[in-house]
Amino acid sequence: MRVFLKWGFVTACGTLASLALIKSLARQRIVCKPGIRLGRLAAGRIRVGGRTMHARISVSAVPHARLTVILVHGLGMSSRYMVPLARHLAPHFRVYAPDLPGFGLSDKPDRALTVRELADALAAWTHAVGVQRAAFVGNSLGCEVLVELALRHPDLVARLVLQGPTPDPEPRNLIRQILGFFAIAPFERWSLAWVALIDYARGGIRRYILTLRSMVDNRIGKKVLRITQPTLVVWGTRDYIVPHAFAVSLAGSLPDGRLAVIPGAAHGMNYSHPEAFTAVLLPFLLAEAEPSVAWSPRG
Repeated sequence: MRVFLKWGFVTACGTLASLALIKSLARQRIVCKPGIRLGRLAAGRIRVGGRTMHARISVSAVPHARLTVILVHGLGMSSRYMVPLARHLAPHFRVYAPDLPGFGLSDKPDRALTVRELADALAAWTHAVGVQRAAFVGNSLGCEVLVELALRHPDLVARLVLQGPTPDPEPRNLIRQILGFFAIAPFERWSLAWVALIDYARGGIRRYILTLRSMVDNRIGKKVLRITQPTLVVWGTRDYIVPHAFAVSLAGSLPDGRLAVIPGAAHGMNYSHPEAFTAVLLPFLLAEAEPSVAWSPRG
C-alpha cells in the first residue's frame, strides 16, 4: 500500500506541478481553426442506484440515426476534462460525458469503487439515461472501465475507443514515472493543471490512491482478447506514460482492433488536441449508424 501511496501522490503532484510550469514558461494556447464548429453542452443529474451522477450532455441537433457517444474520463478527473473533445464531437453526435461515482460532481461513495464496480455503475447510468447502445470513448483509466463494460455489458457497447490505455504491463520505477509526467507537460494545455487541481480536490487523494491500486492491479492485455466490438486504440507520439509497444500490442490483440497514431499528441489529447483526435474518431464512429434513445439534460 505504501508503494501505491507514493506513486499516487507523486503522480498527482507531478502532473499539477509540471502542467502549471507550462503556464509560466510557454503560455500555450489552443485556437480552433476557422470553420470548425463546436457544440454546446448542458449539465444534468440523475439518480442511479441510490447515488446522484452528474454529466455533461450536448444539446446540438444531430441526425437521429447517429450513435450516441459516451466519453469516460481518466483517473482522478471528471467530465470537465472531456469538454474540449465533447464540444468537437457535438455537431456530429449526441454526446454524454458523465462523472464516474466518486469523482467530479457525482456523489462520493464511502469507499473507492474498483474498476469493475465503476464499469457496473457506468452501465446502470447508461440504462438510466435511456441510451440503449452507444459508442464509448475512454481516456487512461477510462479505457480500463470500458474494457470491463464491454465484457460485462456487451449489449450496451457498439464501438470502443481506447485512448492512452493503461496500465503499462512492464514495471516502471518511481523516477521513470515522474519523468514521464514531466515529459508530457509541454505537449498539454497549461489550463489542464487547474482542471486537474479542482478535480483531484473534489475526489480526494485517498480515493485517487485506492482507485489507482485497482487500476494497477487490472490487466487489460488478456481481457481484450474477448472483446468482439470494433475497437480503435489511439496513441499520441508524445504520450510518454503509455509505451508505443503496449498500444501496438493491445490493438493487435483485439479481435476487431485497429491503431491510430496522432503525431505530437500526449496522454491528455482529449483536452489538449481535440481537433486532431476528432479527425481520427469521425471515420470510425460514423461507420455504424443506428437509432438510440437519448436523455434530455435537466438540472
